Amino acid sequence: MATIGSMCLRSANRMTGITRLYILRTQQIRSNLKQCSTTATETNNASAASPGSKAEKTPEKPEAKPDQKVSAASEADDKFKKEKAKLEESVKDMKEKYMRALAETENVRQRMRKQVDDAKVFGIQGFCKDLLEVADILGKATESVPKEELKQENIHLKNLFEGLTMTESQLQKVFNKHGLEQITPAEGEKFDPFIHEAMFEVPTSKEEAASTIAVTTKVGYKLQSRTVRPALVGVFKTA
Repeated sequence: MATIGSMCLRSANRMTGITRLYILRTQQIRSNLKQCSTTATETNNASAASPGSKAEKTPEKPEAKPDQKVSAASEADDKFKKEKAKLEESVKDMKEKYMRALAETENVRQRMRKQVDDAKVFGIQGFCKDLLEVADILGKATESVPKEELKQENIHLKNLFEGLTMTESQLQKVFNKHGLEQITPAEGEKFDPFIHEAMFEVPTSKEEAASTIAVTTKVGYKLQSRTVRPALVGVFKTA
């Protein structure tokens, strides 16, 4: 019986020791947990106070070196200069094309104005050439009448001659009104190929008379300084 009692006592003591050890270990674990909780709280507060110390921090790009910055700026400047030169060349080309277009337009406008003015002035040129034949016939008719026949006894011929003369004079007035003038070169006048047409040559011994008008066979006409029909003449030539 004593043995059983001692065994029970030892078992009780052992249980008491285990209980005490468990209590000690539990208190130590609680202390460690409390300390860890305090440390974590302090760490979170410090992180909130300094944003740069976040756990997940964005990686910063490496800062460029001064040589790299200068090289990049130089490349950008060269590119800008090339673009500027290209734009200036384009503007210059467009300006030249614009000026040429203006010049061509002005030339066309002047030519058209001149053509219109010429059409107004010389539009009657063909009609005038046809009337010149009528003037020639009237001139030949008045020249063919003998002067001695123009007497009071031959009153009909005299009246006819006066009528032809008046008609020729009136026709010349109409010609002058529209800018059509006679070309009647005198003897000794310098030959001008623009208003004269040489039909034959008349020999002469005078050197100063060479290339001058000797005789006029048919009068010419010009319309507003433009020769419509040159005068038909004979020209002196040294023998």
